[in-house]
Amino acid sequence: MRSRNPVFSRRGFSRDNGYAGFNTAPQAGGPAVGTQGNPYAQGDPYAQPSGNPYAQNPYAPQDLQHGAPPQAPAATGRMTMDDVVVRTASTLGVLVVTAALAWALLPVDDAHINRSYGIGIGAALIAMVLGFVQSFKRKASPALILTYAAFEGVFLGVVSSVVDNRIASGAAMQAVLGTMAVFAAVLIAYKAGWIRVNRRFYGFVMAAALGFVLLMMVNLLFAAFGGGDGLGFRSGALGIVFGIIGVILGACFLALDFKQVEDGVAYGAPREEAWLAAFGLTLTLVWIYMEFLRIIAILNQND
Repeated sequence: MRSRNPVFSRRGFSRDNGYAGFNTAPQAGGPAVGTQGNPYAQGDPYAQPSGNPYAQNPYAPQDLQHGAPPQAPAATGRMTMDDVVVRTASTLGVLVVTAALAWALLPVDDAHINRSYGIGIGAALIAMVLGFVQSFKRKASPALILTYAAFEGVFLGVVSSVVDNRIASGAAMQAVLGTMAVFAAVLIAYKAGWIRVNRRFYGFVMAAALGFVLLMMVNLLFAAFGGGDGLGFRSGALGIVFGIIGVILGACFLALDFKQVEDGVAYGAPREEAWLAAFGLTLTLVWIYMEFLRIIAILNQND
């Protein structure tokens, strides 16, 4: 399920669908060279278009000359860290509630597992479509994001119940703790400056993610038409290796999410774009959770 995660096509905080803080401001005498399409160039994407890059810009030019992003002005309608926290908590709250309801109301015993799993897969497909729709929209839609979280929660509740009740008791809690640990570790490393999100980091992560998804798609095709576990990328020792790679990729996407949030706040992104931050963080956390759940399932199947 997570190999189709639209996290790979999500947009960041800018009016022109780039990442916040990643569009270079024009140089004297003309526009910046070589920055078109570069999501990690520096500059303020929220400055008003003008021949003067600082015209109608609430930030003084000297703020940018010191090499650090300016502080967002104390103005209404601008995204703050509190906005991001509240929206993310709301999105994850909806996901957790629907997951708990699915766990309680969709039993996975022998008599009901087929029906419950069918409902879970249906919810996953709906969540996938909603996720892609939001990923390609120019603006955040709170209703769409919360609906995505609700259906994703149903899928996670069913899958978690299957693994926890039929494969490895306590697997769901272990996956939750693993996800929280990765989140905390990446946040600490990012704030300490041990992880530097720049153009090279972005290119490496996207190339690795593309290769990962393509391999998973090939494995799925072999499994669908050849039966069994396909090429074995999601089972046995090889499955554990790819699960660990999936967790590492998820951690890298968390760093990208933190960079987007930091720049969105620093450059005064519109408040509604806090929903984009919540959407991206939810996608990434679900990705990491699913990879942990898969690893735990494989380890217990091999016992």
